[in-house]
Order: sequence, then C-alpha cells, then structure tokens
Amino acid sequence: MTDAIQAFLDAASSFIWGPFFLIPLLLVVGVYLTVRLRGLQFRVLFHALWLALVRRNEKGGEGDISHYQALSTALAATVGVGNIAGAALAIGVGGPGALFWMWVTGLLGMATKYSEALLGVRYRRPDSKGEMSGGPMFYLRHGLAEKFGAGSTGARVGVALGFLFALFGAVASFGIGNMTQANAVAAQLDSTFGIPTWASGLGMVVLVGAVILGGIKSIGRFAAGAVPLMIIVYVVSALLVLAVHVADIPAALALVVSDAFTGTSVVGGFAGATFLLAMQQGMARGIFSNESGLGTGGIAAAAARTAQPVRQAMVSMTQTFIDTIIVVTMTGLVIIVTGAWNTQAETGDGSLMTNWAMTEAFGGISPALAPIGGYVVAISLMFFAFTTLVGWSYYGERCLDFLVGRAAVLPFRLLFVAVAYVGATSELSLAWTFSDVANGLMAVPNLIGLLVLSGVVIAETRKYFAEPDWRDPDLVDAR
Repeated sequence: MTDAIQAFLDAASSFIWGPFFLIPLLLVVGVYLTVRLRGLQFRVLFHALWLALVRRNEKGGEGDISHYQALSTALAATVGVGNIAGAALAIGVGGPGALFWMWVTGLLGMATKYSEALLGVRYRRPDSKGEMSGGPMFYLRHGLAEKFGAGSTGARVGVALGFLFALFGAVASFGIGNMTQANAVAAQLDSTFGIPTWASGLGMVVLVGAVILGGIKSIGRFAAGAVPLMIIVYVVSALLVLAVHVADIPAALALVVSDAFTGTSVVGGFAGATFLLAMQQGMARGIFSNESGLGTGGIAAAAARTAQPVRQAMVSMTQTFIDTIIVVTMTGLVIIVTGAWNTQAETGDGSLMTNWAMTEAFGGISPALAPIGGYVVAISLMFFAFTTLVGWSYYGERCLDFLVGRAAVLPFRLLFVAVAYVGATSELSLAWTFSDVANGLMAVPNLIGLLVLSGVVIAETRKYFAEPDWRDPDLVDAR
C-alpha cells in the first residue's frame, strides 16, 4: 500500500513540477507581470532595498510587525535547505546552466512576489483577536468578489479557490514547512556532532515552541535577529571560497551562460545534461527556493505595519532577490568553481556536494582550516532549516485560521511543535514527495488570482508612483 501511494505521489510530483505544467505557468505569469509593471523590480530595486534594510519600519498604518520583521519572516521561510542542498543538486543534475535558470526565476519572481505582497496587504483583514491576516485566500475571496460583484459566479469561484489555497497551505506547512526541515536539522546534528535524532527532536520541540507559541510578534522578533546573521555567515564563507578560486570565476560565469542554452557535455564523472534538463532543474529549484508564485509572500506581507500596499510590496520583493540572486548564487558559484558539480554529482546529495566544495576550498587556504568548511555547511543547513520551520508555522496558522477560525490557532501551534519531533525522528521519503505535491498545488489558485487581479496591482502601483515625492515615504503618508 505504501509503495502504491509513493508511486502515485511520485507521478503527481513529476507532473506538477515537470516542464509542461507549473514551471511554464509560473514563467508565463512572471513575464506577464514584469511586462505590465514595466520592469518595476529592476527600476526600484535599490529604493526597495533601502526601505527594507535601512528604513525598516513605518510609524503609522495597521499591522503587527515592522517592514523588516515581515521581510525577515518571509526570508526565514524561504532561505532553507533548498538554498544549499537544492541549488547544488540542480547544478549536479542539470549542469552549470541550471544556475542561469535559477537567476531567471529570481528576476521574474520579484514581479510575482511584488504582486502577491501588494494584494496581500490590499485585501487583508483583522482576525477575531485583531491580528492582521492576509494572503491568496483573502485576495481570492474578497478581490474576486470586488471585481465581479458579490454573489456572482466569479465571487463563488474566488471563495472556492481561496478555500483550496488555504487547504493546500495548511497541509504543506506540516510537510515542507515542518517534518522535512526538522529531519534535515536532526540529520545534520547526527552526522556532524553525533547527537541522536531523539535528542534533536526534543530540542526542536522546546525551541520551536518558545518561538511560535508567542505568535507573529514573537516570530518576527526571532526572524529579525536570526535570519540576517545566518545569511551573512553563509555568504561571507562562500565569498572566502570564491576568493580562493577568484581566477576561475570568469570561466564559471561563462559556463553558466553557455550551458543554459546548449546543455553540458559529458565530462569526468558527470553524466551530461541537456538544455531542457538544465532549464527544468534550475527553474524548479529556483521556484522551490524563493516561493515566488506559491503565494506565501502575501501572507507574510499582510502582517506588516504599513499604510501603503505598494511600499510593503517593494520590501517583499527584495526577499526573492536576497534568496535567489544572492544566497543561491553563492552556492552555485562555489559548486562550479571548485569542480564539485563535475566530480561529486554522482553522490546525488546536494548538501554533500556543497560540503565537499567548502572543505576543499578552506583546505586550499590551509589544511588545518579544511574542517571549517564542513562545519559552515552543517551549521548553515541547520539554521536555514530551523528558521524555515518557524516561518512556515505562521503560514500554516493563517491558512487554518481562514478555514476554521481563531479557535484553531493554539491547537495548531501545539500540534506543529509535536510534529517537529516526528519529523526529526522518522524516515520521510513519503513526506518529502507529498510536500512537493501540496507545495505545487498551492500555486495554482494563487496564480489564477494574480492574473485576474493584475489590474488592481497595476492601478495601485501607478497611483503610488504618480506621487511626486514617492521616494520620501514620510511626505507621501503626510498627504
């Protein structure tokens, strides 16, 4: 019976994340929104980064956490195992060209993330406790009713699509957002430090409970402190590796671009990759990493304290830039310049490939430093996975609140904490595949909502940027 379920889920995952369904759909929506927004993600990127990382907060407006905390919460949920193991494996399977297609998903995904966040804030609502709640389930329900009229067929479709998104999101939060992440943390602690999985599981129960039982304000404070630190440590370590191999960087970049369109020839132990395989691996792993199009960005954005949906949308799109264009690029270049993509691909394990690459590079500085590379990867994986678990707890909670009501929130948090122990101590091949399916199914109703409500996104954007002083938020708000 288990084998039959696994076979069914494998087939479903292959179709959903294959080259003929979700990947082209996400690509088309990203291109469409980029064109309609006139490349906004490129035009205002530096202003958006200033809002997110320098200004960080708004004094007015409704919401529960600051711009920066909302961004950190979204980064907590997306900067995870996929940024290290997933990105490395994509290059190992698809060749260096896969990194190019990960860049494409990041650059186009910024427009998608912007739109999700704008709509998330535009249609958010306070729950029975006064906390702001938003995301695709809200803009599908309320946005389509606003567009087509209450009681219309369009409004009823919006209700159904919002329900489906919340259902898939709640399910995915226990899989990709919990068990698989807890399992990754426990595996790293066991292999690196010899800590048994049951002990890791108990430790995660305590730590996760301490963070998520306090709700979004507690999650926001934790993410704002932990996420920047873990990203900086990993990126600095990767930059040290690239400094060792600085002479190889131009050739690596040329290889990324050329192989993106020609595929990779058979070299050494590498089996070779076609253009389509490079594209599929790169886009699938890129989307899996930054979650642009899945709708989760709108949930985090809705919690932000802001009076301007456009402003929070700009902040939110920097999450995709940081996740994919910075962190994933670091992993990809490390894998390529060290040759791990060629010599270590047969391991079939992205974390082992990255571990080998870091160890080799640090050992090139000094043999005594070689073990540090492995520790950097192990500790980064643990922190990335743990913060993903915390961030996804909020997504699942908001989805369940939408489906059942606020009374379900505390039981959900307690169950989420308990499931982390199960994930840490269990074999999860079935859970991984099931998570892939639920994660992909979240995108379908969300993408429909983004296309139908793209006119709202464009109207709100044009209105905001028509302000002569839009670069000065205080002057805009004063009006």
